[in-house]
This record gives sequence, structure tokens and C-alpha cells, in this order.
Amino acid sequence: MEVHVGPEGDIAEGGVKIVQAGSLFLGVYRIDGAFYALEDRCSHDDGPLCEGDREGFDVVCPRHGARFDIRTGAVLSLPATEDVEAFPVEVRDGQVYVRV
Repeated sequence: MEVHVGPEGDIAEGGVKIVQAGSLFLGVYRIDGAFYALEDRCSHDDGPLCEGDREGFDVVCPRHGARFDIRTGAVLSLPATEDVEAFPVEVRDGQVYVRV
């Protein structure tokens, strides 16, 4: 399934846009001109991961401070021990799409 996020200009450099794909929520980030999509769910307690602070390519869960790599979904610190899902992003004709 492909999710239309919107025009690429809707996501500011360094910003994130939360979108819904069925029951799944995604954070779509724009970092250094590239787009990344990450499951908006901390694997530690199912909290809203993408509402957390971003430090480089890391997002820090706002509940308990677990860190994840935005590019891959890999867990980088406790208390989380499981990765979250990252999704491929494509820009076509100035529109951003995520494949879920």
C-alpha cells in the first residue's frame, strides 16, 4: 500500500509530519533534504515516538527516553529493546509517498 503524505514543501527541513495509514501512524521526516518514514510507536510502551525530540538522525521517545535511528528504525538505547519499522519514501512530481 502507498500513502500520499502531501507536497514535499509541507515538511520543513528538520521537521516531521505525522500521517495515518489505516491503523498505523507514521512520522515522515525531512533531514538534509531527504525524506524518511518511521513507525510512530515506541517499541517500549507503544507511546507516540515521533513526538519526541530529534537529534541528528535519532529520535528520542518523549516518555522514557529510548532512542531510535530515523533511517532504519533501529533501537539505539534502553529502555526499548526492539526496533521499530522504517518505511521507504519516494518523491514524485513534488509529492511525497510512503510505501507501507
